[in-house]
Amino acid sequence: MTAQSPELAAHLARAEGYVQRYRDNGVLNRIGGQDMPGELGWFDTISPVDLAPLARVARGGPGDIDRAARAAQAAFPDWARMEGAARRKLLHRIADAIERRAEEIAFLECLDTGQALRFMSKAALRGAENFRFFADKAPEARDGKSLFGPGQMNVTSRAPIGPVGIITPWNTPFMLSTWKIAPALAAGCTVVHKPAELSPLTARLLLEIAEEAGLPPGVWNLVNGMGEDAGRALTEHPAIRAIGFVGESQTGSRIMAQGAATLKRVHFELGGKNPVIVFADADLDRAADAAVFMIYSLNGERCTSSSRLLVESSIYEAFCAKVAQKAARIPIGHPLDPKTVIGPLIHPVHEAKVLGYFDTARAEGATIATGGEKVPGPGCYVRPTLFTHARNDMAIAQEEIFGPVLTAIPFDGEAEALALANDVQYGLAGYLWTGDLARALRMTEAMQAGMIWVNSENLRHLPTPFGGVKSSGIGRDGGDWSFDFYMETKNVAFATTAHSIPKLGG
Repeated sequence: MTAQSPELAAHLARAEGYVQRYRDNGVLNRIGGQDMPGELGWFDTISPVDLAPLARVARGGPGDIDRAARAAQAAFPDWARMEGAARRKLLHRIADAIERRAEEIAFLECLDTGQALRFMSKAALRGAENFRFFADKAPEARDGKSLFGPGQMNVTSRAPIGPVGIITPWNTPFMLSTWKIAPALAAGCTVVHKPAELSPLTARLLLEIAEEAGLPPGVWNLVNGMGEDAGRALTEHPAIRAIGFVGESQTGSRIMAQGAATLKRVHFELGGKNPVIVFADADLDRAADAAVFMIYSLNGERCTSSSRLLVESSIYEAFCAKVAQKAARIPIGHPLDPKTVIGPLIHPVHEAKVLGYFDTARAEGATIATGGEKVPGPGCYVRPTLFTHARNDMAIAQEEIFGPVLTAIPFDGEAEALALANDVQYGLAGYLWTGDLARALRMTEAMQAGMIWVNSENLRHLPTPFGGVKSSGIGRDGGDWSFDFYMETKNVAFATTAHSIPKLGG
């Protein structure tokens, strides 16, 4: 653990100022531009740093969701009719306001989630970037194509689908909220947002920022609560036309079932057990740095983390030793300390889940090369961990642990590497390190993943599609792929010749 520094002390003092209003007033729902309590009372959100309460949060229920859905429905016609250029201007104002409150967003995110400041300091900038990207696409959101057939011209166009429900996770809640909500607003949809109950603070702040920037009441509504109460009511509500969800695969399956009666469109970004494949001809120093970054940054609590390390047998021992040395030196500490890389996991229940895999790994015969234990003291701190001499049929290789835990497996040749990479239920992301271009082309064509990075960590380019296959999701975010979800496509066919029409009945 890092010792308290003057920088940490100053950050703690400022963070306390930011969180105080939530301690005083609670985190209220926001429906139709009005603050509202939850019909089911309150629940407490705690900080994983020391398990102390941060604030009371309104616990919404079906009645609150109904009010929010009706508010979104009432606001939809005017918002959908607004010119794309006007929506662009408004979304840019939201981005400007996000940037002005960057420190407040980052500090609240650190206290609420346990994520380190070095990563959360970029949360506001990334969120603003998401709003700017989709703001600039708003004027073209309704554009389509002209398609010519024999004696016919077809013209396609797009229109916003209607009020949509957005359910976001607890790991990087601010950034992921902007990633889902910005394209919905740019498309002309209205929104009911249910954030994860474990990290509700920045969702409330984000909506306040949007309304202060001029977003009309009811266009964006916020209802806090539990999945079994507010979440289920949202996925079942007949006024909600689509559900965008980021979270666990099993929860996605339940949401799909709950929305089936109303034929809801769904977009799921779900779990992952993503391989990073390292061949002996790769730049091994860069590959080791990338592998360490992609599993131990953000406390390992992200869907695209490279949680399975597949290494060619001839370099397996040396490469794993290099990764273990790097992991053992990663600073662990308070998330507001600028030196911290790994902070506490989100909640004691999640911490217990992660710690449980250490006993499972030992029982299955894996070696713990580094870590494998809780950090003594208060809070949900777990040491960065590397399992070696693992097999792909072990639980630590098949199940999403969602923590700073890496499982290393050796392979011999391309065929075995590919078989290991694909032999999981997930297919979100993959990472490939090799100096052989032809091999990279062969491997990436056959890997079962929605996104693959070659000789790189996860570097996002916003116009590209983001999403997975198999149990990792349905649909794609990014660029026009987001509009494909939030909009309906219409085709109008114009006859350009007097073609022969079949005659029935004389």
